[in-house]
Amino acid sequence: MKEDFLHYIWLHKKLDVTKLFTLKKEKIEILSFGQYLQTAGPDFFNAQLIIGNQKWAGNIEIHLKSSDWYLHNHEIDENYNNVILHVVWEHDVEIYRKNNLEIPVLELKQYVSLNEIDNYKKLMLSKTWINCENQISNVDKIIVENWKERLFFERLERKSKTVLELLKETKNDWDAVLFCLLAKNFGLNTNGEIIYKMAKELSFAIIRKESNQLENIEALFYGCTNLLNDKLEDTYFQNLNSKWKFLKNKYRLNEKRNEETLQFYKLRPDNFPTIRLSQLAVLYHTRHNIFQQSCNVKEIEKLYELFAVKASKYWDNHYNFDKESTFKKKLISKSFIDLIIINTIIPLQFAYLNYIGKDNLEEIIHLIRQIQPEKNSIIKKFNHFNVKVKTAFDSQSLLQLKKEYCDGNRCLSCNIGISLIKN
Repeated sequence: MKEDFLHYIWLHKKLDVTKLFTLKKEKIEILSFGQYLQTAGPDFFNAQLIIGNQKWAGNIEIHLKSSDWYLHNHEIDENYNNVILHVVWEHDVEIYRKNNLEIPVLELKQYVSLNEIDNYKKLMLSKTWINCENQISNVDKIIVENWKERLFFERLERKSKTVLELLKETKNDWDAVLFCLLAKNFGLNTNGEIIYKMAKELSFAIIRKESNQLENIEALFYGCTNLLNDKLEDTYFQNLNSKWKFLKNKYRLNEKRNEETLQFYKLRPDNFPTIRLSQLAVLYHTRHNIFQQSCNVKEIEKLYELFAVKASKYWDNHYNFDKESTFKKKLISKSFIDLIIINTIIPLQFAYLNYIGKDNLEEIIHLIRQIQPEKNSIIKKFNHFNVKVKTAFDSQSLLQLKKEYCDGNRCLSCNIGISLIKN
């Protein structure tokens, strides 16, 4: 038994409220169960009860055992002075207020159905992956779909906080925000943080000024990520290095601002940072008003057109400086654009349209439902347990479910878990 289960019982009123009594045999009438705020202090705030003939307004504290009150040092915490009822699974010791008046106790185990307890225990038994792995495919589809929509927007809200923090750092420059987010996306998990730092430290005003010269942007990107530190005979490399030295002096850039090393190990060649940085440079060289175009698009094909660029000509037969390879145009693939849309464009749209006070939920759901789901180990596992994943809307929702609920055993805060316990 866990305390979360007792919170669930109280929050969802899973007890016969017409037959409640304290351990002192005083009848309890619940006028309000209180607010479940999940913050420091008592578990439920501003409850209203009638105990015996006395009406009370105050807070409810819930524990597995009464003695947990002392175990958690509530007797010396002023936040618990207004507790009007101590709800416990098992009573083992009397609890008193500072004025030596005893706090009334409701012992829950007398009032909770055995079926409710049995369902909870079955759900919480250890499984190979998640608690409901053998039951999730049987949950009512309407419950699952409604919960996935909530999960999707929870995930977007978390991502939008990063966007808004970045907006403050860039002094409300949405173009600079998008540049930083794209830089992180182009670096993927392996190099995303390093390229993100580069984008934050390299003023976007410089990109605006130099965008008409592709080699200047490439020189800035490669120079700021320490890819021009070697001494190579390659003509293109030497040309970029020369431009980097000029631009570094022109804009007084700190050469040692970022000493972290970009990684190539275990990456597919098309994901090498040399290629991705060139593609990012070409994007800002050939496209204009990227932010406006990204935020106004509702159909996926327009975004595919916007981001359909290739690395500069030098990279047609290179993956690294000074090492020739078989000719191949380094185009941004459709699957990579999908990742850009999922991880950058949709969170940006959500944050921006909320920022200007526009309701955009249906448009965003319409957009993400046009994208294929991500392919990763978590989504494969959900497929294994017969959870259908048709679009990126499904995969994003399920990633949120796994990380924020399943991994923390938060079944009693999850509509799927609650449904399984009810039934």
